[in-house]
Amino acid sequence: MYKKKIPLDLDCGVAIAMEVMGGKWKSCILYELEKGCKRPSELHRHFEDTSPRVINQQLKELEMHGMIEKTIYPELPPHVEYSITDDGRSLMPIIRMLEQWGNDFRPKMVRILKKTGMAE
Repeated sequence: MYKKKIPLDLDCGVAIAMEVMGGKWKSCILYELEKGCKRPSELHRHFEDTSPRVINQQLKELEMHGMIEKTIYPELPPHVEYSITDDGRSLMPIIRMLEQWGNDFRPKMVRILKKTGMAE
């Protein structure tokens, strides 16, 4: 795994939170896993605009931080599922607040993107 050049500041709560939640897809993955266990292929299909490699990396980091759990079923072909842990569930109120903020900010964001020529 990638070794960071700048060590994590364990005295800063925001730095710790961003270490766990930072990453474009982590909050979205937790949001999906709160609905129930998912196989990697289900998550790849759900987030079809990104590569499986990116989703797999985000899953690995979420698992490393204890936000999700990976279950490997001993059968052929191999069967893997991810589920949210209690620690991951503890982030859901924050993720829902971010979702609400994003919904409220959407009209401004659309205007900003149009103004800068970045709107599709």
